[in-house]
Amino acid sequence: MAQDKRAPELKRSMTAGQMEMISLGGAIGVGLFMGAASTIKWTGPSVLLAYIFVGLILYIVMRALGEMLYIDPGTGSFADYATNHIHPIAGYLAEWANVFQFIVVGISDVVATTEYLRFWWKGSSDWIAGVIVIVALLLANLVSAKAYGTLEFWFAMIKVITIIMMIVLGLFLIFFGINGHAIGFSNLWRHGGFFTGGIKGFFFSMAIIVGSYEGIELIGISAGEVANPQKAIVKSVKSVLWRILIFYVGAIFVIVTLYPWNELSTVGSPFVNTFAKVGITTAASIINFVVLTASLSGANSGIYSSSRMLYKLAHEGEAPATFKYVSKHIVPSRAIVGITSGILAGFLLNVVMQLFNKSLANVFVIVYSSSVLPGMVAWFVILLAEYQFRKRNPELMVDHPFKLPLFPYSNFFAFIMLLVIVVFMFINPETRLSVTVGAIVLSVAAISYVVRHRKQN
Repeated sequence: MAQDKRAPELKRSMTAGQMEMISLGGAIGVGLFMGAASTIKWTGPSVLLAYIFVGLILYIVMRALGEMLYIDPGTGSFADYATNHIHPIAGYLAEWANVFQFIVVGISDVVATTEYLRFWWKGSSDWIAGVIVIVALLLANLVSAKAYGTLEFWFAMIKVITIIMMIVLGLFLIFFGINGHAIGFSNLWRHGGFFTGGIKGFFFSMAIIVGSYEGIELIGISAGEVANPQKAIVKSVKSVLWRILIFYVGAIFVIVTLYPWNELSTVGSPFVNTFAKVGITTAASIINFVVLTASLSGANSGIYSSSRMLYKLAHEGEAPATFKYVSKHIVPSRAIVGITSGILAGFLLNVVMQLFNKSLANVFVIVYSSSVLPGMVAWFVILLAEYQFRKRNPELMVDHPFKLPLFPYSNFFAFIMLLVIVVFMFINPETRLSVTVGAIVLSVAAISYVVRHRKQN
């Protein structure tokens, strides 16, 4: 029955290279440039191992997704797999969680964009700048998937080049220093040891790291609009995972080696200071431009991803039918407008709240971080769906060239570790409220599904 409700295929106009960059862009966001200090404060230099550990979980999730995508690539595919291999409510939650997650991420990224623009245009109006940014992103997404892919390709390219430059300059300072005084590696253990926060701090940091990595599953959404999907999927999953690990682990390694971890809060942006240390006087402007593109990229990816999910929901009868509409450019234009309208409404509400009371803006920080748990829904359903997929389709696995290694043990390991991370999110006082908000959102969605379908039955 679920197959009959599938949304029609969209135009396959993106290239494999654009697909890779979309996945990179989705996962390398403002969190790496501006949020690294929050993970480091909980666990110190051992945050390196935390990034590698969550990277291992991510590798298992993406190989599980790639295994199913190879057989059945389509728009919003991981939600389809949840519906077909677990239960319709799992697909429903995956879709609405994705919509909620990326509307919230879109709002936060537009707010961040206005702050970065203020660096150059002091005294400029935040709400005017924000509206212009939202309209520009709307138009880019309405033109075609190819136009979106091109824009995201260059956004991601800027971030990737900057991180590579930062890693190269950082390694130069570590091994050679300035005027022959190498910084060395002693910052990794000198200030309270390598594991400064113990096991609890180690797992606390993982919650934020999972949030940083969220977005790479965009491969599972863009697969419906990429040419030669099987070849592109294998190439993208293999290369993107290692690139993300290199960029994240490489950048974090440079940061905790160059700077004492317990003094990072006084350093400002480690990226700015690393460039400044080697005499690049325009370091602040360079990094501001990069984090500006990172926030634009995050909002751009969010509009793309959640509009495809809204389009799917409309075809399944779980969202207003108007969102089924596909424009002459073969994009779900009304779904794109709907998502963008949600981002605009949230952004303007944030502006109004700040006008009346600056402290009320803190409420939005909680809401922004509440997207982490809904973002994990995609990872959970991918693992569950892949397990069921294997059990039901043994004949498809015989000659499958891209199977999940060490199945089913790798699948069980990743699923259990994600559950442990969620438990630690509730234990941590700094993430408890935001994860509770995320849990409430998912609970309301699940209850509404059960009530509506019980009435229909």
